[in-house]
Amino acid sequence: MRVLLVEDHLQLADSVAQALKGLGLTVDVLHDGVAADLALGSEDYAVAVLDVGLPRMDGFEVLARLRGRGKTVPVLMLTARSDVKDRVHGLNLGADDYLAKP
Repeated sequence: MRVLLVEDHLQLADSVAQALKGLGLTVDVLHDGVAADLALGSEDYAVAVLDVGLPRMDGFEVLARLRGRGKTVPVLMLTARSDVKDRVHGLNLGADDYLAKP
């Protein structure tokens, strides 16, 4: 199973990627929204784990563009933005789940 992990904090991205790889998953790691948008438009992923606070294009915009292209890949928003309005916004854009970082 191929997973796209998009996280701009390098240490956190590495930790999450290693945990996913430990489960036998193939993980592509990107650190900005533009790169994520390009990858999601051209590659096939089983799931995407997407931060909101990304450089160059935020995760909400990446998600909106993904869904606007008709892509149905499951998306987990994994972000420090824990306000209810942010959660609702992410889910309304088409996220399959929204998890706030501790």
